[in-house]
Amino acid sequence: MPLARSVSVSSLPGLEEWGGHGAPENVVLFEVAWEVANKVGGIYTVLQTKARMTADEWGESYVLVGPYVESSVRTQVELLEPPQPALRRTLAAMNAQGCKVHFGRWLIEGSPAVVLLDVGATAWSLERWKGELWESCAIGVPWYDREANDAVLFGFLVAWFLGEFAAQSEEPPFIVGHFHEWLAGLGLVLSRARRLPVATIFTTHATLLGRYLCAGSVDFYNNLHSFDVDKEAGERQIYHRYCLERAAAHCAHVLTTVSHVTAAEAEHLLKRKPDLVTPNGLNVRKFSAMHEFQNLHAQSKARVQEFVRGHFYGHLDFDLDKTLFFFIAGRYEFSNKGADIFLEALARLNYLLRVNGSEVTVVAFFIMPARTNNFNVESLKGQAVRKQLWDTANAVKEKFGKKLYESLLV
Repeated sequence: MPLARSVSVSSLPGLEEWGGHGAPENVVLFEVAWEVANKVGGIYTVLQTKARMTADEWGESYVLVGPYVESSVRTQVELLEPPQPALRRTLAAMNAQGCKVHFGRWLIEGSPAVVLLDVGATAWSLERWKGELWESCAIGVPWYDREANDAVLFGFLVAWFLGEFAAQSEEPPFIVGHFHEWLAGLGLVLSRARRLPVATIFTTHATLLGRYLCAGSVDFYNNLHSFDVDKEAGERQIYHRYCLERAAAHCAHVLTTVSHVTAAEAEHLLKRKPDLVTPNGLNVRKFSAMHEFQNLHAQSKARVQEFVRGHFYGHLDFDLDKTLFFFIAGRYEFSNKGADIFLEALARLNYLLRVNGSEVTVVAFFIMPARTNNFNVESLKGQAVRKQLWDTANAVKEKFGKKLYESLLV
């Protein structure tokens, strides 16, 4: 793979004047994440919700890069031939050397282009690439950490792909690589180590060490400035992962986080202050009309109420018109995702409602995917009875309404 000059984001032509409408000329944006067309975490939702707007602005200059996961590809990706000549040549060159690289369209709004790299097909290179990682970056990855092994394979494949794309392009484009989280970070580190012509951005959505410290029930934010990061990462046996994340943060031309809280984490735990805070958010353009949003809200609330009626069938002793619905959603992590604080707040709210004799009822939903052994038979039975009653009531209403109408005409 050819070595080339390193390029900084500030050297890209036209970016200073670019107003954010359409892609700058001759710039290709590769967004790299383990969650591309692979539903394993919250970053999947982030990428999915912003894909349409990004694809609209950047067009064919926007390509997502992720791992090839057979089960996800079958339902989420339409595999196609790449339309761009440089991309076709890149995939052909890599496939000819034993890789398995696929191109397609992610079947979500915007239909963004995706390049999927099969890490399993190049597992035979794992030990050699680990050795190269140690020699170039002094980062060792233990054999037993399967997730870190996958990150190594994915990182080397991404760097290979970016270098090959730069070499196969007739007119060398300005390449921007946007990498999300430590699982994709090694591709960024290798791009800098090999001096590829890639301007790099690294986004951390939550620092790796921060996740582990929060899960350990420590007074995290009050002691953020005083943690011995090497010691803490070593004790939790994630030192190699931490090194990959910290290397990506320091090698990136631009470091971003998704909140000011995470920015403080990055500054103290990764030892670099982020250049930008780019908050996560939902694409709400389709709700631009207020009446449309209100209609959808009413429909969704009615569905929730029907679910509650079935779930509490036989025990529904509260007024749904005086009921508030609260939700918490995220990964099944009791402390990291705030479920513990949510429960404590509900307990305090329940006490205040009782003491004040309030007629308001609160129904709280915990939407967290977790292992399930079986369905709640009583809940299923209640839902079935509710539906049967609803169907019967509608049938009676239909017959009665028709007879009433006919009698009124006489």
